[in-house]
Amino acid sequence: MAILRIKDIRAMKDEDLVKKLNELKEELKKYKMQTEMKRPIKNVGRIRELRRTIARILTVLRERKNKWAKFVQFVVYLRNFVFA
Repeated sequence: MAILRIKDIRAMKDEDLVKKLNELKEELKKYKMQTEMKRPIKNVGRIRELRRTIARILTVLRERKNKWAKFVQFVVYLRNFVFA
């Protein structure tokens, strides 16, 4: 599985991001279990890659959530301003 770049993540829909996030978390969990059981890992850098990709996805999801919240606050402000 290749690295997801930020521009690719931003192009994805929220549902796809949540699905991908769950897949990556499961893969990371498998790698962590292997390290806890002292089994050798073929690609050690993959753990770092997974953690960073998960962080990127969470960042984009948070940005979208905050953007929507700010929009709602603005609409409420306008409604209060116009009808006050």
